Amino acid sequence: MKIDKKTPYGGIDISLDAIACVAQTAAKSCYGVVGLSRRNSVLDAAKEILSAEKIEEGIYVRKIGKEYEIDIYLCCAEGVKLPEILSQTQKRVAYDLEKAFGIGFKGINVYVTSVQEA
Repeated sequence: MKIDKKTPYGGIDISLDAIACVAQTAAKSCYGVVGLSRRNSVLDAAKEILSAEKIEEGIYVRKIGKEYEIDIYLCCAEGVKLPEILSQTQKRVAYDLEKAFGIGFKGINVYVTSVQEA
């Protein structure tokens, strides 16, 4: 699956893998993020196998109608305020995706799967 974007100079095809890669780089660069992780539950694992989502180590990009949504699963540092990490990660990913591709997203959902010592 890909995103088709039209410009005055022609068409651009953006793969969901490219979106996941940019989102992954942006999320990893945020303060308090130790790394990214996969979803944990067995139900989510079954959905992952059966769905057409593109996955790039903890980043799940999917198309819902004509809009796109991203789920980010983080491993955060101990002793840092989680709401700040989540807010900054969401803002940074949204900014980097808008800057790189010039498109908006329906939602950028950030989840914490674990907390570890940095």
